[in-house]
Amino acid sequence: MIYSPFSNLTALFAGKDIGELKTEIVRKAIHFLIAFTPSMAAVNRPLTVLFLMAGTLGYTYMEYLRLTGMNIPVFSSLNRLASRPRDAGRFVMGPVTLGLGALIALLMYPSPAASIAIYALAFGDGFASLAGKFFGKRRPAFLYGKSVEGSLACFTAALISAYAVSGNMRIALTAAFTAMVVEALPIGDYDNLLLPVTVGMAVQIAFLVW
Repeated sequence: MIYSPFSNLTALFAGKDIGELKTEIVRKAIHFLIAFTPSMAAVNRPLTVLFLMAGTLGYTYMEYLRLTGMNIPVFSSLNRLASRPRDAGRFVMGPVTLGLGALIALLMYPSPAASIAIYALAFGDGFASLAGKFFGKRRPAFLYGKSVEGSLACFTAALISAYAVSGNMRIALTAAFTAMVVEALPIGDYDNLLLPVTVGMAVQIAFLVW
């Protein structure tokens, strides 16, 4: 029997839709880009706010044009690569809620809390989705179809990023637990809005207490 170095990978992803996995990788690669927001805001916060507003409005307009049948170079191709089957023929809200979530966090919270909230959105939610798609097997009823593996990935990613910003383990645990709970809610793309707002609020309160 000839051993293939890819045999373990084949077994690991057996039963998975490879096309769906590729789509999720593209989606989350885009999703991770929102993590640049805190660095941009540190250089020029007002300009970053304007950039998020312009990007969200620009995407909304191009998505409207796409739905009318117009082919937009680069945008249409990227949209096709990142769209799930359920997105066919409808407005894809994910990038809108992603931009708005980061924007609201920047407007509502000062720098440390806003940064932690946006990193929780970028990395916590992003890695939760990837872990759930690639490795998710345990899906208890209280997670509404989401996986234990995805929730643990969310917690870990949010914990690491929050500690990197704050240097405070209690702050990091607060952010991670809040992100994990919100990410597990059955609210679809709207977790992009609720997660940074909730994490930012929890972290800001924690900063005042600790």
